[in-house]
Amino acid sequence: MPALVVTDSVTVRKGTATILDGVSLGLSDGDRIGVVGRNGAGKSTLLRVLAGVETLDAGRATVSGGTVISLVTQHDELPSGSVRDVVVGSGPEHEWAGDPRIRSIVAGLLDPDWMSRSSAELSGGQSRRVALAAALVAQPDVLLLDEPTNHLDLQAIRWLAEHLSAWPTGRRALVVVTHDRWFLDEVTTRTWEVGRGAVEQYEGGYAAYVLAKAEREQQQAAIEARRRNLLRKELAWLRRGPPARTSKPKFRQDAALALIADEPPPRDRLSLQRVSMNRLGKQVLDLKDVTAAPAADAPPVLADVTWGIGPGDRLGLLGPNGAGKTTLLRVLSGQLDVLSGRVQRGKTVHAAIVDQRLPEVDADARVLPWLQEVGNRVEVAGGEELTPSQLLEQFGFTGDAPWKRLGDLSGGELRRLHLLRTFLSGANVLMLDEPTNDLDTETLTVLEDVLDGWPGSLIVVSHDRYFLERVCDDVWELTDGRVRHLPGGVDEYLASPPPATPAAPRPSSGDTRAARKELTRIERELSRAQTRVEGIHERMVTAATDGEALVELGKELAQAEQDVADLEERWLEAAEAAQ
Repeated sequence: MPALVVTDSVTVRKGTATILDGVSLGLSDGDRIGVVGRNGAGKSTLLRVLAGVETLDAGRATVSGGTVISLVTQHDELPSGSVRDVVVGSGPEHEWAGDPRIRSIVAGLLDPDWMSRSSAELSGGQSRRVALAAALVAQPDVLLLDEPTNHLDLQAIRWLAEHLSAWPTGRRALVVVTHDRWFLDEVTTRTWEVGRGAVEQYEGGYAAYVLAKAEREQQQAAIEARRRNLLRKELAWLRRGPPARTSKPKFRQDAALALIADEPPPRDRLSLQRVSMNRLGKQVLDLKDVTAAPAADAPPVLADVTWGIGPGDRLGLLGPNGAGKTTLLRVLSGQLDVLSGRVQRGKTVHAAIVDQRLPEVDADARVLPWLQEVGNRVEVAGGEELTPSQLLEQFGFTGDAPWKRLGDLSGGELRRLHLLRTFLSGANVLMLDEPTNDLDTETLTVLEDVLDGWPGSLIVVSHDRYFLERVCDDVWELTDGRVRHLPGGVDEYLASPPPATPAAPRPSSGDTRAARKELTRIERELSRAQTRVEGIHERMVTAATDGEALVELGKELAQAEQDVADLEERWLEAAEAAQ
């Protein structure tokens, strides 16, 4: 097959670090490639090289004549004009509305109300959806996607996977960077692993990549045993997990079975429940007829909820944006008072939430001592204990990283430390709100392994289908103010709309006015936060030659973008309440 893009001994350096070192690759017709690797390994840099927008220190990247390339990054700036103009152009509406492919893209990714809005008015998450939709409508020869599932719910992720899987064959290629392993297995047929300046190539999607990597490492005696066992455990999950995964022969069944012949299930549920009951007792958290609102002046998003969490339960919580999932977690943790009903907590319950917000830290504090402030061990099933140093090593803080200043860490590194600090705090009820954001596939595998032996109750809110299925034993849905059990898991959630349930109490006119007032206030905050992000980008351009200033601005940018994401979530809840 003819090559669309070829890189020849490409080297890219950032300061003193070599990101890509003599990388030679070819991208051909029909390629569907998933890119994996640790955060900071160079995945996004590789996409920019393929797009021809990265400055090379050595080597060259050649694009076949006439090849059209589209790169959708995590921080795209949209052209000015209406959303309709950005996505489908300024032609008559009947021209694009009469095309089933374009109609499907618009319906799958965009809210119809957005089409007449100015692109400048959109939030960060909305802008990402619009940029993705525009690229899909254009249908380029080479489509490069950097974390396309961020800001998408489960329905939109499934739609995108189906759309990309049905892409016409011929002079087209797809390269996608994502931590969503379900998405990788649905869409890609080859895998590139970026790390230590090199790119290793594997045939097949994520499942095939895990098998091939396990086989390679089994043949290399120098690879440490624990890392090899982690891959075997991941492979066992892929082989024995939900039927949808085992029904797709994306990796050699005989080789997979041979590797996992003696591999036990990922976790011993009965053992974990026994240990958890010893730590928690019989009662953990029980809600009885609870009604709650996200803020004092906002309408309720939970209506007469009765729900119970027992010792050792591992529950996934699904629901559309704005349904009140975060509000429910705050009620369970005791951070939010209820309007009516009862919340009963066991006497020994120590609940903790790990959310998307960056923790406030002393910039001069050092990583390891900061963790040791809250505890010196994590007890897991079987009597094993993990120390702060062991946790740091498992989560990628090697070398001198345990002695770095907190102020020198990236936003993603701080989130990982926040998670480890929560483990060490002695919490026995753990609530994870979108925990997979900013984590690469290797770190996610380590997190899953730690959770496999963690003897407490777990509640996970996530749009990452793979992670939910991997760590949770039961799935629940929050919709219309009520909680509903889904025996069929994520598949049941996606297969059909939920059955009719009594709606949340309709707000009075006074409640509606308060909600609209709150909505206006959040919109003002969101506008200021977005202006702050734009200002930081401008300062980064000005300081392009000042490495130290760029590091500080990068951390400031990560916090500003997180503030925007938090405000977007609050806006969605307020907008629903104001209807």
